[in-house]
Amino acid sequence: MTSSATSPEQYINEAPKDRREALKQLRTTILENLPKGFQEGMGYGMIGYSVPHEIYPAGYHCDPKTPLPFMSFASQKNSINFYHMGIYANKELYDWFVTEFPKYSSKKLDMGKSCMRFKKPDDIPFELIGQLVQKVTPQDWITTYEKVFKK
Repeated sequence: MTSSATSPEQYINEAPKDRREALKQLRTTILENLPKGFQEGMGYGMIGYSVPHEIYPAGYHCDPKTPLPFMSFASQKNSINFYHMGIYANKELYDWFVTEFPKYSSKKLDMGKSCMRFKKPDDIPFELIGQLVQKVTPQDWITTYEKVFKK
C-alpha cells in the first residue's frame, strides 16, 4: 500500500484510525533518536529517512537524483512495517537486533531482509527501535552502503 501523501503528517492522518497513534509514536521515537545529518521526508509512498545530497552528493545509485535512503516505515495492508537498511547490510547489527528483540517483546519476530512487520500497533517495541536508530550515523551508513551496495 503506497501513499500519495506529500508529508509525514498527511501520511499519518490518512492511515487507518487504529494505527495513527502507533505511527505517531514510531515517528517520534525515530526523530528523538535520529543521528544528526539524516533527513525526514516521503519516499516510495512511505515516511522515510535518508542522507541528503548536501552530505552525500552521489545520491542513491539506482536514481542519483534521490537522496540515499536509509530507513522508513509504513502502514501496510496487514501490518505496520519498519524498514532499516543497516540491518540488511550489517550482520553484526542484524544479530544484535535479533538477540535484543525478545527482551522487548513476547511476540515472534516477523522479519525479512530489512523489514520488520508488526501485526498489531501494540506489538511495536518502540524502545528497541529507538536504540536501533541511534546505532548508525549518516557517515556509518555511507561507508556501509559504498562497501556493500555501490558497484
